[in-house]
Order: sequence, then C-alpha cells, then structure tokens
Amino acid sequence: MVLKIIGIIIIALCVIFLVMGLVAIIVKPSSVYKNKPEEKNPMEGKRVRFVEDESEKENADGVRGHLEAIGDSTHKAGIYETFFKRLFDIILSFGGLVVLSPVFLFLTLWIVIDDPGPVIFTQKRIGRNKQYFKLHKFRSMKMCTPHDKPTHMLENPEQYITRSGKFIRSHSLDELPQIWDIFIGNMSVIGPRPGLWNQDLLTAERDKYGANNVKPGLMMEA
Repeated sequence: MVLKIIGIIIIALCVIFLVMGLVAIIVKPSSVYKNKPEEKNPMEGKRVRFVEDESEKENADGVRGHLEAIGDSTHKAGIYETFFKRLFDIILSFGGLVVLSPVFLFLTLWIVIDDPGPVIFTQKRIGRNKQYFKLHKFRSMKMCTPHDKPTHMLENPEQYITRSGKFIRSHSLDELPQIWDIFIGNMSVIGPRPGLWNQDLLTAERDKYGANNVKPGLMMEA
C-alpha cells in the first residue's frame, strides 16, 4: 500500500514537471522580450561604462548619464555554469514551487481580497549578459500606485502599500514568484540580485567585477 502511494506520488510529480517544463518552454521567449525587439537591451552582450551627463533625465540610481559600449563581452560559460548549476536550479525551483504551492494559493487569495487586481506584477530587470527579462513578484502596492516610478522614488510610498503587501514585504514573500523565473532559466538560486533596467551606474559598476556575466539570483552567496 505504501509503495503504491509512493508510486502514485512519483508519477504525479513527473506529470507536473513535464507540464511545467512545457509551459516554461512556451513562455521563455516572451519573458526575455523575443517578441518585442524594441524592448531588448541595446547593450546586451557588450562591456559598458557609465558616462555622466547632467543634461539627461535622472535614472533609477539617482544620477544623470548613460551607458556607453566599450567592447564585446568575452565571458565563456563553463560546464559547471551551463550544466551542473542549471540542473541544481531546476531541481530546487521545481521542489520549491511544489512545496510552497499552498503558500502561493493563500497569498493569491489574500492579495485579491485586499485590493482587487492582478496578483503578480512584472519588472524589467537586467539578466545575464545584460539581457532584459521579466522578473515576477507578488503585488504589494495598490492598483492606484504610479507605474512610472520605482518605489524608492515615490513621495510617501507607504501610502500605496496594501495591508497584505506590508506583511509579504516584511517577510520577503513578494519575492517567491521569482522561483518561477529560476525554473524557466532567467535567474539562478544563487547570484547577484537583478538590477533594474535603468540602473545604468549599477550596471557599469557590476561590469568591473564580472557580475553581469552570470545569472542574477534569488539569494546572494555569503
């Protein structure tokens, strides 16, 4: 009886994995703007530097200027990065999505009841080789929140945070949907936190240390 139950569980997990894998293959192109060439990063695959220019609009770093390409990236991923680390990411992310599914369901219901609207919101972030990708988070802000500014640049941002959002932010639960971003291959379990697409100064600084050559992560290595 026990072996039969274990067998059923294994078969069910295999089916779920195959379905999720198929969905991941389908949504992967749109998650990196393959269907929107105009949204792609012109600096993808390039080494860059930050050029200050006070005549330009202030970016998400709070500075004025732009990125300038100074050459092509020469980073070549090794077998650990392309195979073993990816396998590690797939196993952990799939396990996390399955085990935490009740938490996802609870938070989904709470968010909708608290402030009706989309449960998940996306942000354009910088991925490996400066490729833009859509990062997913649980929505913690009210639907009336201005969408053209990052949270830290809003005037009195606390007024826009929902009751559920205050809780999930304080416990970092808004980051949980990024487990899906790991599963489809845009992020890794361990890596530098993904910067915003318009954090040009941060992007240039990370280039100095090769941080843009690897996938951004859910957790940073100690």
